[in-house]
Amino acid sequence: MDSFKTLTGKPLPLGATPCPAGTQFAIFSRHATAVSLFLFETPEDTGPLAEIEFDPEMNRTGDIWHICVKGVGPGQLYLYRVDGPHDPEAGHRFDRNKWLLDPYAKAVTGNRARVSAGTDSQDNGKDPRARSKIREADYVPRCIVINDDFDWQGDKPLNFPLRFCVIYETHVGGLTRHKSAGVQHPGNFKGVVDKIPFFKELGITSLELLPVQEFDEFENRKRNPITGEMLQNYWGYSTIAFFAPKGGYSSSGFLGQQVTEFKEMVRELHRAGIEVILDVVFNHTAEGDETGPTLSFKGLDNSIYYILDDDRRFYKNYTGCKNTLNCNHPTVRNMILDCLHYWVVEMHVDGFRFDLGSVLGRSRNGDLLENPPVLERIAEDPILRHTKIIAEAWDVAGAYQVGWFPGGRWAEWNDRFKNDVRHFWRGEPGFVPNLATRITGSADLYLRDGRKPFHSINFITSHDGFTLNDLVSYREKHNIENGEDERDGTDNNISCNYGVEGGTDDTAVQEVRERQIKNFLATLFLSLGTPMLLGGDEFRRTQRGNNNPYCHNSELTWYNWDYLSKHGEIFHFCRELISFRKHHHTFQRPEFYSGEDSDHNMIPDITWFNEEGGELDWTKTAHTLSLRIDGSKAEIEADRDDNDLFMIFNASSEKMEFTVCPAPGGKKWFLAIDTALPSPEDIKPEGEETLLDPREIYKASSRSLVVLISR
Repeated sequence: MDSFKTLTGKPLPLGATPCPAGTQFAIFSRHATAVSLFLFETPEDTGPLAEIEFDPEMNRTGDIWHICVKGVGPGQLYLYRVDGPHDPEAGHRFDRNKWLLDPYAKAVTGNRARVSAGTDSQDNGKDPRARSKIREADYVPRCIVINDDFDWQGDKPLNFPLRFCVIYETHVGGLTRHKSAGVQHPGNFKGVVDKIPFFKELGITSLELLPVQEFDEFENRKRNPITGEMLQNYWGYSTIAFFAPKGGYSSSGFLGQQVTEFKEMVRELHRAGIEVILDVVFNHTAEGDETGPTLSFKGLDNSIYYILDDDRRFYKNYTGCKNTLNCNHPTVRNMILDCLHYWVVEMHVDGFRFDLGSVLGRSRNGDLLENPPVLERIAEDPILRHTKIIAEAWDVAGAYQVGWFPGGRWAEWNDRFKNDVRHFWRGEPGFVPNLATRITGSADLYLRDGRKPFHSINFITSHDGFTLNDLVSYREKHNIENGEDERDGTDNNISCNYGVEGGTDDTAVQEVRERQIKNFLATLFLSLGTPMLLGGDEFRRTQRGNNNPYCHNSELTWYNWDYLSKHGEIFHFCRELISFRKHHHTFQRPEFYSGEDSDHNMIPDITWFNEEGGELDWTKTAHTLSLRIDGSKAEIEADRDDNDLFMIFNASSEKMEFTVCPAPGGKKWFLAIDTALPSPEDIKPEGEETLLDPREIYKASSRSLVVLISR
């Protein structure tokens, strides 16, 4: 091995940091007795270029082991080995034969398949150090020293106010891997850039990307029972390196190029006026339970990084993924904040969506805390002050905190919106009051603690569940190809197939499905709150009834862009809806409707009606709802009035006559939207709305949504 000269180094910052003398390495381990740094020349090397042992007297400050290696710079590959007590009953799983990833690594080489090949049982009753020394570098990717220098060309996070945002949730790879995508760089960060013209035409403001932090897509050992092909971890909710963008999403290489390509993607999206929000998974890691692999945290300090069971050989599992990160331990809490800072400061992202966010509210014993330190720190952190923080406010162990998520300024995925809107449009009686609450911002959830309508992230569909096309095409899930005998995925889809399961040539079924898709889209974009659109719903992307396709990196999940022309009328409707929402600030109000004359113009800001135009009796509503919204001073920042609006929701199977109240101020009503009309008559361009019959009666077709504007 070549010899490298070293200096003592410093305990901060953690990770591998280039410096004038070489590279500073620092890593946390409280219970370790020995730490060694290994340098590699290439990703394929099974043997290291050098082994550098840390002197516990010279190279340790408190719980931080640190050293500066001269002559080492960006591009250097490295791993650690850490020794200490192997005592599972005390929660310790040190193994000096294991190669370990640096938790602060900013890039990881791309030999992912080897990670899974090297996993073995941890809890076999034997001290793994008694084995003969094995060469596991074949199975573990290498960390890469990264220089953060980049020509941002003046870019910085956009940080649009949340109430003006339209979020588009998408998978980086699936967006452009299909041959129909028509891009030069399919399946990676550059492919996202190639789709910027499409995003601009659609009108979205923010991309929410499924996990891009490094994960092992080959960890899934199941096979597709239909095709026999190996399944994958396609979604990426199994992080192995929280600071590292995924090498597999880089078109130019995985030896650090993924960092540059990610930054280029962010810069170009920002140049186009589009934010970047990352779906982050701080609730668990890819190391699994006591039978899972040791990749990083287990071998560095298992009892610190994970919430362990009373029998400390085992792991608490609040995530459904076999382990739970100990998020409110000060060391883990610091890592989470350091990671968020890195993605904002060095990578320029605009926000984060926290997968199973309720896990971050659990104590070291697993109990839900009233004021969780990590959630409060994120909410109050000065660097993150204008960064979007969005919680999936539940976990799989029973925590459900929608409307109650602690920490102050958090926005939340509002699955109550999703469920109530689905129930209403499926025609179930008794959901009119629920619908009214959801389309007016869910005040029942967010008003009580001082949050605003925009803290409700409204959605009908997301990556987890049916696509919008499948929501109106399937009554049951069809997950047999997942290899789990249909046990996975929710059974509570609140869906309807309208007479035929799956695809059909029946024109009557096709017509009602298309109308329902438009109803869902219109309800989403014409409600108070921040709308989130599942990517591909704007042109009826299908997953053939699979409501949990986390394991399919195939045409089942890839966007088939041929549907954009096949279902162009849905794309047109969705695009014009987004434009309509942006033009009418009524839907972007910073405050909830009061139901009173807040502008002193003798008109309540919102008024509810029955079909005859009288006062609505909430105890007798079944399938219909109509309302008037006063547009006075809705455009607060422009200090001018918006149009008044009259909206009709008819979820019944019958055409219904609605008496429309007189337009305020001697104005007249004009038809802007009717989901029952064929495209392009279903939504009118601004200024081309149709004057309503002065008899002030509107016949709303079955299963339709109507919007009138005053002028």
